[in-house]
Amino acid sequence: MASISLRAIEKRFGETPVLEGINLDIEAGEFLTLVGPSGCGKSTLLRILAGLEAPTSGTVVIDGNTVNEMRPADRNLAMVFQSYALYPHLTVAQNMMTPLRLRDLSFTERLPIAGPLLARSKHRALVRQVEDTAKVLKIDHLLARKPGQLSGGQRQRAALGRAMVRKPAGFLMDEPLSNLDAALRIHMRAELAELHRSLQTTFVYVTHDQAEALTMSDRMAVMMDGNILQLGTPDEIYNNPRDIRVAEFVGAPKINLLPGHLDSGGHACCGGVVLTRVAHTASDEITLGLRPEHLSVCDHTDQQALKGRVVHKENLGADIYLHISLQDGAHRMVVRATPVEGVPVSIGTDIAFKRLHGVAMVFDKAGKRIDLTDDTSAAVPEVA
Repeated sequence: MASISLRAIEKRFGETPVLEGINLDIEAGEFLTLVGPSGCGKSTLLRILAGLEAPTSGTVVIDGNTVNEMRPADRNLAMVFQSYALYPHLTVAQNMMTPLRLRDLSFTERLPIAGPLLARSKHRALVRQVEDTAKVLKIDHLLARKPGQLSGGQRQRAALGRAMVRKPAGFLMDEPLSNLDAALRIHMRAELAELHRSLQTTFVYVTHDQAEALTMSDRMAVMMDGNILQLGTPDEIYNNPRDIRVAEFVGAPKINLLPGHLDSGGHACCGGVVLTRVAHTASDEITLGLRPEHLSVCDHTDQQALKGRVVHKENLGADIYLHISLQDGAHRMVVRATPVEGVPVSIGTDIAFKRLHGVAMVFDKAGKRIDLTDDTSAAVPEVA
């Protein structure tokens, strides 16, 4: 297992900044995901870690050793690419054996007399390594096939097997599931998480898919514009985003964001409704964040309800998501309503909804999270 530290990593391509002073510590045996939109710098950061790109400035440290000048092959990190990068003319077994042979090219040259005998023995040992790794990945029955004869999921396992067979200290994965169909991606997420637990090896995983980051990671780093906006566990990132950009990026359907204001008592108000209360009143202009599952359909007579009209619905079986145009006509919100509630969900229905207790988020003008006080309860002022 490898512990990894990145210190003040900057990267420029000409005059274009790509990474701006990245600092990151990855614990040995951790599954850490770099997640963010395309172009945020996450793949470049992974390539710097692998040694495929040189940082403009900064230091890469693996197991306490600075490796900036070390060749990729000497860092003992295995990379799994988005395109799998399998040799099309070789079988799965030959693809998996390639890194083992490359590490031992001079074996028979060092022992010219006993070389052939020892080479055969060495070859049998390598074959056993390949077969053992293939069994772990459940592709032992595919070893004689070539990549063109494999499905997408089988190619992905073969690429993982080629990385695993030499027993690296860590795995670097650059969007390895993006070429798979939706159902297979979900299946492979579980497979990768299980593989990490069994290998107990450091995984650094790059993706633009926040669902992958939330379901597989021990921790996730949300990146945008060459910076890490927030680093934490999936629960921390989802439930306690410290930046409005993190809140908006993580979660499906997306969080509802509404403009609001603070009154003199620190109550966060929107559309004549008090939604929560903040710890200070540094900014009177705020943005309120409400996730769809934190809203509940209610009776129209409720004084703390927001009101609107259903303009679209998504029926996902277990959940129904209602897209609601608010009465002001300028904003839309998404509300989760389960079928068992018996809510009228036909398009065009007027509907009322309110937030559940204690789950609002408030952001200031700069997009930074404002801490809340105790949740509003009985003493709620009238709002004009």
